[in-house]
Amino acid sequence: MSLEAFAVSTGVVALGEIGDKTQLLALLLAARWRRPLPIVLGILVATLANHAAAALVGTWVQAAVPPQWLRWALAASFFAVALWALEPDTLDEGEAPPASALGVFGIAAVAFFLAEMGDKTQVATVMLAAQFAAPLPVTAGTTLGMMLVNVPSVLLGERALRHVPLVWVRRAAAALFALLGVLVLAGVGG
Repeated sequence: MSLEAFAVSTGVVALGEIGDKTQLLALLLAARWRRPLPIVLGILVATLANHAAAALVGTWVQAAVPPQWLRWALAASFFAVALWALEPDTLDEGEAPPASALGVFGIAAVAFFLAEMGDKTQVATVMLAAQFAAPLPVTAGTTLGMMLVNVPSVLLGERALRHVPLVWVRRAAAALFALLGVLVLAGVGG
């Protein structure tokens, strides 16, 4: 397992997830059902499935796109995600999805999987897998990054967010994505 791919993936996605709509969804689910274990397990399963698929797409991109084009595409993608990270995510002001036959675990897994589709952390997973050509460490790292942010959100709820200056975290995430873009252009890593 590539330790660099794992570590970078963990850090990039953890920063990108703070203030993201899936973190807000985690808070919403926790406030609605107050059953942390099935919510956390649903988030884990959804993230593993979503990010494994994204990492496979990234690995395919890395194999299918000529290296000189891939470098420019990766750098452009990192710069785009840097700008995206500056924009706060919101959820509709409605309530969490109503309970169903799926139960709390099923609702959390399905809602999280769908919310993560096309999200900046999923895009980051594709980019990281394309850069490192290491889908397993990237998937493990991005999943850990998601869990590092969302488990405390579920367990501590809104109290945790009152002490986190989200604007500064988004700025730090944007700076990190921009730095990764510069490093890709400079040919560092990967």
